[in-house]
Amino acid sequence: MAPPQIKEEKEELCTSQEGEQLVLKKGTDTFILTPTNEENDRSEPEANRDHQLLSHNTPSRKTRTGKNSLKCHTCGAVFKNKYNLKVHQRCHTGEKPYSCSTCGKKFTRTSTLKDHLKTHTGEKPYSCDTCGRKFSRTSRLKDHLKSHRGENLYFCKICGKCLRSSSGLVVHMRTHTGEKPYTCNTCGKKFSIKADLTKHTRTHTDEKPYSCEECGKGFTTRSILLVHMRIHTGEKPYFCATCGKGFRTCSASLVHMRNHTSESPYTCNICGKKFSNKSDFSRHTRIHTGEKPYSCSTCGKQFTRTSTLNDHLKNHTEHVLSFCNFVI
Repeated sequence: MAPPQIKEEKEELCTSQEGEQLVLKKGTDTFILTPTNEENDRSEPEANRDHQLLSHNTPSRKTRTGKNSLKCHTCGAVFKNKYNLKVHQRCHTGEKPYSCSTCGKKFTRTSTLKDHLKTHTGEKPYSCDTCGRKFSRTSRLKDHLKSHRGENLYFCKICGKCLRSSSGLVVHMRTHTGEKPYTCNTCGKKFSIKADLTKHTRTHTDEKPYSCEECGKGFTTRSILLVHMRIHTGEKPYFCATCGKGFRTCSASLVHMRNHTSESPYTCNICGKKFSNKSDFSRHTRIHTGEKPYSCSTCGKQFTRTSTLNDHLKNHTEHVLSFCNFVI
């Protein structure tokens, strides 16, 4: 089945900033961007992907009326045309008029929405002629090609790691500096990568945009869905080199290997007890802290582990069944 395509209507570049709200309407085999409030101002030229930002210091160009209207009044950035200025101003206002009909995620421009849609369809139309690897964006293919040519690579001055893009180097440097510029508005937790923040916020909103076609179970990320699918397919791509046992995830195989090596990398700072996996270590520390993060939605009683909560929930279920039998 061919992946869905976005048909862009001419009105897309002509709606007013105040009333512009576009959503994806799913047709038979296409997604159509339809503005909910239209305006017949067709004087704005089409924008390119990079906003065509000139300079923060150069004099701004003037419109036909002579008014200085191409300069951002918030930061002073100057643009070639009205539409590019309008798109830029969304970084200040937070306006995201284009939304994904599958998961509801919103974007400031249609080009970014198009790239996002490929995460749902799995479409990777750009392939490397050298190794055949496929990509969803041309920018990622260009970065990949550098690995074959060995040119324009970016090296970390601290550890020497080689990155294929300047943006990748910026993100990598945060592992050394500890910088975490992305903050959760709900709990204040910080992240070094925007994608990690996006995944984290779904723990608060309970958003699960990726669902299993076999059982319908929803997941917060595509990677977790892929791991879940192995339950249905029986695939276990990770094997123990010592006993040959197979596992669905790499982390599970690493934890298993510690049974052979007796490695216990997690140590309790209070009592000194050691553990081979992080989940057992986390449960143990709750004995000292008294933390009970799992609560019963019926009576409010709290527990240190999910298994104890599940056992407790059976008491409510059995009580309801007994009551129903008594009434009958």
